[in-house]
Amino acid sequence: MTVLDARALNRATLARQLLLERAGLSVLDAVAHLCGLQAQEPQEPFLGLWSRLRAFDPAELSDLLTGRQVVRTHLMRRTVHLVTGDDVVAWRARHDGMLRQRVLGVYRRELHGVDPGELAAAGREVLADGEPRSMRELARAVADRWPAAGPRPLGEMLVAALLPTVQLPPRGLWRTKAGVRYALISSWLGRDIDPPAPDGSDPVGQALVRRYLTAYGPAASADLRAWCGLAGLPGAVSAVRGELVAFRDERGRELLDLPDAPRPDPDTPAPVRFLPAFDNAILGYHDRSRIIDDDHRPLSVAGERVVLVDGRVAATWTVEADTVLVTPLRRFSRTDRTSVAEEGRAMASFLSGDGSDRVRIEASPV
Repeated sequence: MTVLDARALNRATLARQLLLERAGLSVLDAVAHLCGLQAQEPQEPFLGLWSRLRAFDPAELSDLLTGRQVVRTHLMRRTVHLVTGDDVVAWRARHDGMLRQRVLGVYRRELHGVDPGELAAAGREVLADGEPRSMRELARAVADRWPAAGPRPLGEMLVAALLPTVQLPPRGLWRTKAGVRYALISSWLGRDIDPPAPDGSDPVGQALVRRYLTAYGPAASADLRAWCGLAGLPGAVSAVRGELVAFRDERGRELLDLPDAPRPDPDTPAPVRFLPAFDNAILGYHDRSRIIDDDHRPLSVAGERVVLVDGRVAATWTVEADTVLVTPLRRFSRTDRTSVAEEGRAMASFLSGDGSDRVRIEASPV
């Protein structure tokens, strides 16, 4: 079985994630290809798409949100993701059990004795008028029936698990700050989520395997599980295994992939890329060593924006007064500094609406 080293996996990941070369896809097609973008920080998907698409216009993503073609919703790993309307309709029911268990993992004591069916029915009754509500408003509307639970656990269970909801604009629009208001997917999109397959098969799980490998492969089953949070996909992997090819990584793990998916030459040059907080190019794997050193792995869950140099996390970045500030995590060569500065100026210009192209790179660590 062919062994793929870290550099080969890195270049494959960059290619699948549209980070090896900016793509000419539409924004909608890019969101679909990436299986959504993590979006609990509302402005970060704009940065992620700017780094992936040619001539990205943030107004196009805002229009897709207000036009109800993409939505913000709790989905993979119970985190807020920006996904297409088609995908949330197809995928939401498959995530129900995981979403409930993850909320209970935080609030099991508070929600003891609360019947999920009764709570869901009460929440649906409140939202039946079609009026969007904040989580707090929804929780207060049902709290009289379960006063011991408290509004926060009730609200989290309703909007992140029991009720298929979306977060409505203006939340998530470009350069817009707005609170979170929820509506049922059926109300916002005008269609119900797809029910589970009646025969016990798992076509959605199988589709998720294929879609994940398209955007993240080659990958191990543990990587798939880390991306979506679903534990019950071994059957789906087994069902599609005949369509796949297998490799091993340097740690001996079996990696699965689609036969015709891109696996570029490991020596393919990789351009500097600025990634947003919580980018799935990093978080979408259990073993993230293909893109980030183990010593820096905590950055991936701490909300740090990072810079890829030669395809790997090599710096963090922030913005202050329209200036992009880059803090290297390792020594930069002169060529590295020049390339990072060039991409940083472009990012500064994007973020400021062409008002600034200032970038400052801190000294490399000794």
